[in-house]
Amino acid sequence: MRSTFLFCVLVFICFSALGQKYNTYDAQGKRHGKWQKKYNNSDQLRYEGTFDHGKEIGEFKFYKPNSDKFPTAIKTFTKNSDTVKVKYFTQKGKVISKGQMVGKNRIGLWEYYHNGSGKIMMTEQYKLGKLDGEQLTYFENGQLTEKTTYVDGKRNGKRIIYSESGVVMKEFTYENDKLHGATKYYDTDGILIIEGNYKRDRKDGIWNYYTKGKISEQKLFPIQKRGL
Repeated sequence: MRSTFLFCVLVFICFSALGQKYNTYDAQGKRHGKWQKKYNNSDQLRYEGTFDHGKEIGEFKFYKPNSDKFPTAIKTFTKNSDTVKVKYFTQKGKVISKGQMVGKNRIGLWEYYHNGSGKIMMTEQYKLGKLDGEQLTYFENGQLTEKTTYVDGKRNGKRIIYSESGVVMKEFTYENDKLHGATKYYDTDGILIIEGNYKRDRKDGIWNYYTKGKISEQKLFPIQKRGL
């Protein structure tokens, strides 16, 4: 009889614990333990994760209304750090991009993938939420297609565009996010066909046009309008 009573007590405690498995608070009213939240009038999860006295800790999974079982984002929190590791996913659970954030700002290296294939499509460098450093874009075969340098969120320095076989096709120079400086265009064999300069997003000075490696035409910019 006593054993039956103890068994019933244990069952009651277990069911009570299960009932308190998610969405609990600590003595100060802060979220603590495992949490889940669903969309209104839906069984679809909105997010799930664990709080440690009000602070996110470990892995949090985020879902869209049509996500089904696959999260669209996973954020990994560390107890003694403000830096959060972030991954974004396709509807089939393939990684689209990944990187780190502090608050709403991206920081450090971010990687993006071709159609969730695992092949790098682009890498970027961030500083306090702004692009800062090289942005590299790749063809699916792994060949570099574009290289651009950013400073404080704006293009500064060289931007180079490549063909799928690795030949340089275009070279631009930027200053404060505007074309400013030398510009060159090449044919598919890497032979120079056009060169000139920009000044604050406008062609400036003499532009040379080449045929078979020799200057075939020159134009002076800005073009002077002829009088009537």
